[in-house]
Amino acid sequence: MIKVRFSVGNRQLKGFEISGHAMYAESGSDIVCASVSSAAYMAANTITDVIGADADAAAGDGTMSVTLNQPNEQAQAVLRGLELHLTELSKQYPQNIKLIYGGVKNA
Repeated sequence: MIKVRFSVGNRQLKGFEISGHAMYAESGSDIVCASVSSAAYMAANTITDVIGADADAAAGDGTMSVTLNQPNEQAQAVLRGLELHLTELSKQYPQNIKLIYGGVKNA
């Protein structure tokens, strides 16, 4: 199962961490994994490279995380968009994606 942990503070998303495997299909053919990965990379790249927000981002070994170091309205919009996208995916694939709120934990 893919676990998406959203860090929340002061009614704003502060970041996310994604870990795990969807196990929907074989590696390389898993549309759930591909959908989540694509959305996460787009969000991370938009926050760090397009917006240029003060954020820490890391990816590797089946995990990805982004943490905002400073509040940023544009980055907040990207995080909300990611949240909406992954919420809808988790409704379609409840056995494969779980959203968790409250803090980003290291894998």
